[in-house]
Amino acid sequence: MANIIPFFDARRQVSKRLALSDMSDSEIIQTTRFPRPVVEELCVMIGDKLDRHTGRSHPVPVETQLLAALEFYATGSFQWVVGRNCGLAQSSVSHCIRDVTQALVKRAPEWIAYPTDAATIRATKHAFHQVARFPNVVGAVDCTHIAIKAPTVNEEAYVNRKGAHTINVQAVCDTNMKLLDVVAKWPGSSHDSFIWRSSGLRGACSNGLLQEGWLLGSYTPAWSYLV
Repeated sequence: MANIIPFFDARRQVSKRLALSDMSDSEIIQTTRFPRPVVEELCVMIGDKLDRHTGRSHPVPVETQLLAALEFYATGSFQWVVGRNCGLAQSSVSHCIRDVTQALVKRAPEWIAYPTDAATIRATKHAFHQVARFPNVVGAVDCTHIAIKAPTVNEEAYVNRKGAHTINVQAVCDTNMKLLDVVAKWPGSSHDSFIWRSSGLRGACSNGLLQEGWLLGSYTPAWSYLV
């Protein structure tokens, strides 16, 4: 009688999912650009949004989802490459990136907020003065283009002056590169000065909610503002 070779469906094999315990401290920094305590804190912070209650026998652990998303953010690599490193299929990596991003965006206002109290503003001015002896600076502002896939609606609006599809993102930071304000909703064809004029921070400045000071940005008339 001929030997019977059992059929094995490789697609049903569950790869070992990457966990923080599998990685050294240097590997975590190299992969995510964050030290271990920060990644662990993020797991706790957004874990309830990522803990999938599913009938499947092998749900993706929270830390694996986070590691996959952070590696994608840090390296910009192909999703299948991230999946190979994390023990996930490409489709699972796509879901992880989406879910982690949405969870972080919901918590972002807790961490990204322009300070309005006098003590913090004085400290910010002092820190900027220590850098280049420039007085009364309360932040550095600029825009950057983030590449995206061509959208199906209003596609032409997202084409920037270099012909790429982007979102034009305005950000304000302090001397420690901490984000104080972010506007990430305008298509790539939007001019930097338009984004500033439409921003909530500019409205707060106009309404006198912030103390006198300078936001420093690119050397154009549109980017020097007395707050």
